[in-house]
Amino acid sequence: MHYRCNSAARDNLSHRFPYFVSEAVDVRMVAVYNPSCTVVFTLATMAEDVEVLAEEVSEEYKRNLVETVEDLRRSNAALQAETKMFELFIRRQEAKDGSSLSDGPGGAFQLDMGMCCGRKARLAQEKHRLTMEQKCDVAEREYDAVRADLQTLRHSSERLLHSHKATLEEAEIRLMEVKKASYEFDRDVAKVVREKNGIVMDAEKVVRYMMDRMKAKEALIEKLRLKKGALRVQKRKLEMQLRQKEEVGEARHHVDFQQLKIKNTQYLQKIGTLNQDLLRLKLLAGSTQQILHSHKSKLQQLIRESKSLSNEISSRDDILAKMDQETLQAEHECAEAEAVNTQLRRQLESFSVPPLLDYIKAKSVHGELEQTLHSWERKVDIAEMTLRNHTKALEKLTLRPDAVTPPY
Repeated sequence: MHYRCNSAARDNLSHRFPYFVSEAVDVRMVAVYNPSCTVVFTLATMAEDVEVLAEEVSEEYKRNLVETVEDLRRSNAALQAETKMFELFIRRQEAKDGSSLSDGPGGAFQLDMGMCCGRKARLAQEKHRLTMEQKCDVAEREYDAVRADLQTLRHSSERLLHSHKATLEEAEIRLMEVKKASYEFDRDVAKVVREKNGIVMDAEKVVRYMMDRMKAKEALIEKLRLKKGALRVQKRKLEMQLRQKEEVGEARHHVDFQQLKIKNTQYLQKIGTLNQDLLRLKLLAGSTQQILHSHKSKLQQLIRESKSLSNEISSRDDILAKMDQETLQAEHECAEAEAVNTQLRRQLESFSVPPLLDYIKAKSVHGELEQTLHSWERKVDIAEMTLRNHTKALEKLTLRPDAVTPPY
């Protein structure tokens, strides 16, 4: 990049610096050379020149000088960026080749850092400038290197991101497994302890539950091991197919891999949905199993109640049979007593006044017979009352809607 100064600024600079008289000033060079010294244009010296010549120059010259300073500042910034790019390029080449800088098979320049001191002195005295083609070549190489670094950084970042995502998914799966195991333990073991207050947890039941869990984990490990082997075989097959396609020139492009990533994401979403459905069904099966267990408990309780009612009905039937037998016996005794009474009444009708002693004896026997008759009548009343009570109880048991028919 070349910038021109106006005539007034050039005359002033020519008066102060005799060797700075070129019509076209190459502002890319920071230093202006003469046979005896090197004058470095810096912002500080330019500022001092402006202060010294402030009273002698015109406003137009000041504006031109400020523009020149700004142009030099921009040029210096560009040169600094270019120098930084060259330094990075040299460092990359030194890292690759050791100490040599080369532009490749079609190279246009070469800078040897391991030359002798005389060669370095000659290079310091001579002015070597890169052509525009060489600069473009260096910039292109640096651009390719930076792009390769960015691509490598992108790949490493993607791998790290996938690793973190896999870690999060694994943590979520493990959390779900822990919640499921806690729910199953609470359902199968701990709930029984809460329902039965004061009862110590059965150690055998806990050990049996733990053994079942260990067996299930071992089965899952074996299943995952087989699945891992199958996936490894499938991976080898896919790698072989990919190598074959690369050999025949049918390697997949970036778009194909993007499509495969999209399909993989969709399949992972489907698998996640199916896993959630499976977990929901397992929870539903657990609640159903719990309801079934409660119904089984109620059924066992009803069976026990039915057995107790059957035993009670059998005992009541035995008591009723005994009461029937006692009633028949009492009726038989009552009939005998009535027969005796009838006979006695007949004898009384044909009775003639006996002697006094016989009357007293007969009176005594009659009193005893009346007491016996009264006792038997009392027994008959008690037996009838008991029979009525048992008959009512039997009718109540028979007429109950939830009564269970005794097994005869």
